[in-house]
Amino acid sequence: MTQSFELPVDKRRNVLDPVPELLALNARAPLFRPPGGMPHWIVTDREVVRQILADAERFSSMPPPEPDGRKPDPHPGSLLQTDGAEHSRLRRLVAPMFTVRQMKALEPMMARIVDQRLEVLERAGRPADLMRYFARPVSGLILAELIGLPRDDLSELSRLGDHRASGHSPRRHPATSEYVGHFRKLAAAQRRDPGEGLAGMLIREHGDAVSDEEVAGICESVANGSIENTAETIGLGVLALLCRPDQLALLRERPELMDRAVEELLRYVSVVASVSPRTALVDVEIGGELIKAGEVVSCSVFAANRCPYGGDDGTADRLDIAREPANHLALGFGVHFCLGAALARLQLRIALAGLLERFPGLRLGTGVEELRFRSLAPQFGVETLPVLW
Repeated sequence: MTQSFELPVDKRRNVLDPVPELLALNARAPLFRPPGGMPHWIVTDREVVRQILADAERFSSMPPPEPDGRKPDPHPGSLLQTDGAEHSRLRRLVAPMFTVRQMKALEPMMARIVDQRLEVLERAGRPADLMRYFARPVSGLILAELIGLPRDDLSELSRLGDHRASGHSPRRHPATSEYVGHFRKLAAAQRRDPGEGLAGMLIREHGDAVSDEEVAGICESVANGSIENTAETIGLGVLALLCRPDQLALLRERPELMDRAVEELLRYVSVVASVSPRTALVDVEIGGELIKAGEVVSCSVFAANRCPYGGDDGTADRLDIAREPANHLALGFGVHFCLGAALARLQLRIALAGLLERFPGLRLGTGVEELRFRSLAPQFGVETLPVLW
């Protein structure tokens, strides 16, 4: 089930696997220029991706100029689109919410939400859409608790998120503006009455040193990572296990492998196909090519995690929940490594463990060939995932 060839090659998938064209390009060179004449590189080799993501001195994370040369609008508070001292300042503001102690404190809340959504999933009857009744609500409700977002906002954010994922739809840009507007309203409300979540913490702890625009941008960054990344990883992770009955049976037989399974599923499904583009600040020779100052580099996390690479034992494209945790790039690398990595891992562990325990007979409710995927969304995922039990 190969997807539209209008997509860049690093965004196409054959269900959960790299398309042959991407494997061929990866085998030929660690980075390449896609057709079209744009000053753009796509990097597929794991080590070259790591080198670029680790090199914040020579590669900027600031959004590149538009094709007509215009500078993109500033996005205050964005953890992914800042460099140097400003990026470090933002991470220091947010870091207290993601400590090990904080994660332990959040675990009972996460378990309660997972249990509640498992009840809803079961009541929905067979077949039920795992994405609608479980994966997306779980990640959304946990995010609401984390940042102090009213639960009533989640359905609207979900609707806007679907429009944002709709590729070239005319509804995409208005939906993005509305989506951002939700977080600005949240920041203004928390400024008047700071709550216990991330937005309230930022205002209580830092007062006027952090603007409402920054609070909104930080919360939006966290929401983007928490809601969609985690939901799509739950969905694709379950799909991957259901497509590999031997791996699912192994995990049921040996639940102590859950932590390894989570790491392997993060690597295997890599819902974020490519991290935010990097722009070369100076001429850089890397991977046998010269990237000139000002050229944009797209690092394909999916290719780096799934294509063969130097030192690979030949199993990079296999799902193996028992393997030693791979040094994968699904959560980024370098100074932009996902600040919420521990949160994501904990959510996945609790959600998958709860799901497998509740439904011993879990299986797909449709053929894989009937599934439709969110190929144009920032996070690759499945639109619906009917399951039986």
